[in-house]
Amino acid sequence: MVPQEQSGRMVMMNAARRKREKEVRAENILDAAEQVFFGKGFARTSMEEIALHAGASRALLYVYFKDKAAIMRGIMLRAAQALLLRLQAAFAAGDSGLAQLEGFGWAYYRFSLEQSDYFDVLTNLNTFPLPDEPCPLFEEVRKCSEQLNLLLVTALENGIQDGSLCRQRVADPVLTANFLEGALHGVIMQTRSASIDECQYPDDATLIRYTIGMLLHSLRN
Repeated sequence: MVPQEQSGRMVMMNAARRKREKEVRAENILDAAEQVFFGKGFARTSMEEIALHAGASRALLYVYFKDKAAIMRGIMLRAAQALLLRLQAAFAAGDSGLAQLEGFGWAYYRFSLEQSDYFDVLTNLNTFPLPDEPCPLFEEVRKCSEQLNLLLVTALENGIQDGSLCRQRVADPVLTANFLEGALHGVIMQTRSASIDECQYPDDATLIRYTIGMLLHSLRN
């Protein structure tokens, strides 16, 4: 290898190594922020506390994230990606549009139980302040949300095509997707409320099973 080629390769390798190190540091900051946010809440957490948990200086945090809101958007992206993986698995496992929708319902419920902090983060996504200037993290969160919605719309369209869902009852797959998501999310939030009388239904899973069944029944062919 001639010296010029060797030098160019070394430059590329060093650039790739620096990029990996930067990504690792950013992930470490997000790990630390999760611990504090999930323990104290976003509003009561300071950048100093995040820096302390990350083993970094406050100034270093600003090298990777503009502010505390940007750090939260990084966590929102993690949450959205975690949910997307679950729904993609449910989508792949369903042999019909109807089965895919049922899989989505149970995957979303299990997500609310097994990754409850991420579930809470996504619950607050629509009310979280928008960035006042272009933000790559915000764009990534938005794209991931679009992918989640597209999966649901695609399952509805699959159901119409394979005959498991009624075309007239799914007249607008986009509107139907938003209705299904809102309805199930609302019931899950109801099961998480401490004010709910336990005598109203046997257990949370029974209510979720009934809700998913009723939603699918309203669309079934």
